[in-house]
Amino acid sequence: MKKILHWIVSAIAIGIAAYLIPGVMVTPVGALVLAVVLGLINVFIKPLIFILTLPINILTLGLFSLVINALLVILASSIVPGFSVAGFWPAFWFSIIFSLINMVFGSSDEV
Repeated sequence: MKKILHWIVSAIAIGIAAYLIPGVMVTPVGALVLAVVLGLINVFIKPLIFILTLPINILTLGLFSLVINALLVILASSIVPGFSVAGFWPAFWFSIIFSLINMVFGSSDEV
């Protein structure tokens, strides 16, 4: 039950973030699928990329992780059919807004 609630909260956060950021389009079904895909990306791909880019992340005091998050959102947009991002900057702002909304809702999923 807790995982289903977390999934729904993430989908709502995706919908809100897509509404706030111009250049990001998502359908209701796309938001549900995107919540699952972002969760899988965060579990399997993000740790590997974070380890590979650790030196540049240290040099930028962690700010490069924002770029990694934006690139992972672009990757997710190529996988999920009901979700599209117009470019890097909309993906960048989407990842920030999505993380902030998840933090407010008490969900622990990151982008």
